[in-house]
Amino acid sequence: MGAAPGVRILGCGSYVPDNVVTNEDLAALGCDSDWIVRRTGILERRHAAADQATSDLCYEAALRCLADASVSVDEIDLILVATITPDHFTPSTACHLQRRLGAFAAAMDLGAACAGFMYALTTAAQFVAAGNAKRVLVVGADLMSRTIDPHDKKTYPLFGDAAGAVLIGPDETRCGDSSSDDDGDQPRDAEGPSGILSYQLGSEGCGGEMLCIPGGGTRLPLTDEGLRDGMQYMKMDGRNVFKWAVRVFDESAKDVLAAAQVDADELALVILHQANQRIIDAAVSDLGVPKDRVFVNLDRYGNTSGASIPLAMDEAFRQGRLVRGDYVLLCGFGSGLAWGTALLRY
Repeated sequence: MGAAPGVRILGCGSYVPDNVVTNEDLAALGCDSDWIVRRTGILERRHAAADQATSDLCYEAALRCLADASVSVDEIDLILVATITPDHFTPSTACHLQRRLGAFAAAMDLGAACAGFMYALTTAAQFVAAGNAKRVLVVGADLMSRTIDPHDKKTYPLFGDAAGAVLIGPDETRCGDSSSDDDGDQPRDAEGPSGILSYQLGSEGCGGEMLCIPGGGTRLPLTDEGLRDGMQYMKMDGRNVFKWAVRVFDESAKDVLAAAQVDADELALVILHQANQRIIDAAVSDLGVPKDRVFVNLDRYGNTSGASIPLAMDEAFRQGRLVRGDYVLLCGFGSGLAWGTALLRY
């Protein structure tokens, strides 16, 4: 269990490709639209254009984030990109983004799949809390449409492509001051510290085969035979991943809230990894959080892996659902198996 008080989200931004792929569009592949909705809650998703790579989506989300924060590129100290679909094995997607932005900053990728943004967010917060960085750009982005077998009728419809970004920095306002922030945000009429009040990162590598791309690494380099067998595509044990995700959220959320001495009924908003509506419903049921406090946009974007949480955060902010001083619970979970849960005072 950790914490990073005094750290603030200075801005957010997101980008999704223009190409909307509806359930009806997937009918040509033999996918059943009614089954998709009933089992997942997904109505449509976005697919990147053939000439778009992960860094292209990162770049667009980063520009929107910096504009939202009114921060220039030369103020960035560190760039973290959470992705499992990099442009290349090397160089990192973060370095591609650094080059595109023209930033003079250290840059690195983090690979924790659907939990990747939470790993990157807490890493950025520690740099800021320790005084080693003042402006950290955190981007979660994945082109999941490139990792899924289009002939897999139960898995292919679940995933989409997107990027989301947040800018992390020290909170230079006084908590408990009911006057408005100098950037025009709503009043901070709240007691106690800002930032990440508590967080938990974890992994259960014994379940790694439940979500795995077998081929393409040093364990199983791709061959012509491997390509014919679809080893370059993700394999998923959906039933057991479902059970694991519900359990790990329930346990980690309660641990994180207890560590911060915050009750679930004090939460203004809960943002979970947008994997499946049934997972979200089951995961929050034990917390007793009303549905109107649980943010959902997977019906329009599907599972976007590392982009899922920052994309949802940006949309929640645009809708006025992220308010300074509010308690916000975030949780990402997925391949690894890995998870990250954090309580923020936004």
